[in-house]
Amino acid sequence: MTDNNAAFLAELKALILAAVEKDEPAGGLRDDEPWFGDDARLGLDSLDALQISMAIQKQYGVRMPDSKETRRALVSLLALAEHLHQQRKA
Repeated sequence: MTDNNAAFLAELKALILAAVEKDEPAGGLRDDEPWFGDDARLGLDSLDALQISMAIQKQYGVRMPDSKETRRALVSLLALAEHLHQQRKA
């Protein structure tokens, strides 16, 4: 991972945590750690997904419509970073 990628992931993680008004879990949040579901330490829900989508659009200008593609992107930090990278290239 390059320094630019690491910096982007750190920026994105901070944006996500701020959007859902949560602190990073003890021990940190892995880049590939799931955000949603009963076993997820963040325990996000559909309202959180909406908050994240709005924050992404405001910060990066990338629309996150309600779609299967968006749901796949919101699985983890790495999935979202890859989605944003692809959208910004398009």
